[in-house]
Amino acid sequence: MAAELSGGELAKTSGISASMLSRIERGLVSPSVETLERLAQALHVPTSRFFSDQARRTDFCHVRAGQGVVVDRIGAVSDYRYELLGHLLSGNLFVEPYLVTLLPGADPYVTFQHPGLKFLYFLSGEVSYRYGGKVVQVKAGDSLLFEATALHGIEAIAGGPVSYLSVVLTLRE
Repeated sequence: MAAELSGGELAKTSGISASMLSRIERGLVSPSVETLERLAQALHVPTSRFFSDQARRTDFCHVRAGQGVVVDRIGAVSDYRYELLGHLLSGNLFVEPYLVTLLPGADPYVTFQHPGLKFLYFLSGEVSYRYGGKVVQVKAGDSLLFEATALHGIEAIAGGPVSYLSVVLTLRE
């Protein structure tokens, strides 16, 4: 949106004079919070955009195949292997991408429950997956996306080996 507005259009849309915008842009004055809010509204961006240093942001994670960190997850059931596939240290969103593999001897488990959203993409196997009162049959290539505060998990294993990508998204406190 910012690239589509001229300085004059931005001044008109935000209700801030063109001369004031010019002084802000050149660093001659520090805008008030109210001025920043008006500019953010005119540009259709959050006010926080003015405080982020996108050019210096360095969060980037590359995990080579088979080199994810195997994590002992508190409360996880036995024989569910969790391999963390990446992490970022900043931002408001906490993302946990895991490769989950059910090892021989893994039992169904339907009482996972936690804050956030969960996305599952099944890579292999076939299972019955419970979400609250609903049960769906899923196999390789199927995906699920849901609010994770409801009880959920694998109700039955129809064919193995079972592996899936699990991505949990929550807001940082």
